[in-house]
Amino acid sequence: MDIRRLEVFCKVVDLGSFTRAAEASLLSQPSVSEHVRALEEQFDEKLIDRLGRRAQPTHAGKILYQYARRIIQLKNEATQAIAQFQGTLAGKLALGASTIPGAYLLPRHIETFKEGHSCVDLMLKIAGSSHIVENVLSGQLELGLIGTVWKDQRLVCEPMFADELVLAVYPEHPWAQRKNILAAQLLDTSFILRETGSGTRIEMTKALRTVGLECGHLQVVAEMGSNEAVRQGVRAKIGVSILSLLSVSEDVERGNLVIVPIEALTMPRSFYLIQRHNRQLSPLAAEFCRHLQQNRKDSQ
Repeated sequence: MDIRRLEVFCKVVDLGSFTRAAEASLLSQPSVSEHVRALEEQFDEKLIDRLGRRAQPTHAGKILYQYARRIIQLKNEATQAIAQFQGTLAGKLALGASTIPGAYLLPRHIETFKEGHSCVDLMLKIAGSSHIVENVLSGQLELGLIGTVWKDQRLVCEPMFADELVLAVYPEHPWAQRKNILAAQLLDTSFILRETGSGTRIEMTKALRTVGLECGHLQVVAEMGSNEAVRQGVRAKIGVSILSLLSVSEDVERGNLVIVPIEALTMPRSFYLIQRHNRQLSPLAAEFCRHLQQNRKDSQ
């Protein structure tokens, strides 16, 4: 069985498109189609349904996808094991992160890791926490970094980095000159929320419940799919929001946003390194975990 064909097939399934799979694999679209066609001939089964511009795996395709992922992972582990035996570390590592750690924490740790391991190829996928969890469970990603504890016995969650959620307002907002506000006053202004499933929203919801507030009680004027979109929404005076301190620190220093304390409410949070329970990490993933553990104090 041609592993390269399996890699291309998995790209089509992951991205839901022959065109995007071709771009990601550095191949032409006809080449991608030929790889999939060859697999369909080999198994005498249709593996991909072409629904307009979208590509979805058939039932047989879903079965093959699960095995293909395992085969690709074993190939990567073999490459890494031989490199480790030879005294070097090489291979590919697929990481995932929710938007805050993906934008503000992991890039510099990846950079310092690559300085010591130049033959390593790290791929970082940034998405909502729920999506990263799904990808770690399915084997698409070996490690993930998310902003909330995920209650799933199939996962191991290790606290790795500290952060804090804060109320951010634009400078002209009436609260911008206040030393603090009462939690109940959050109900009196336009509010921007992150999307359901994001670590920021999950942690914010938990914190507000400790003072008797629910997200449904807020005057929600917008729900946005990224921290950057929310931050820009606050700057544009659409509303206020509760955001990661990491993500707004630069705006606060420049005077573009103001942090307003909420009386009797602090919202510390952690970012958690996640991996599949009872799954042995590849040598590369294990080394990257050690790198994060040794260097996490620099990110506090």
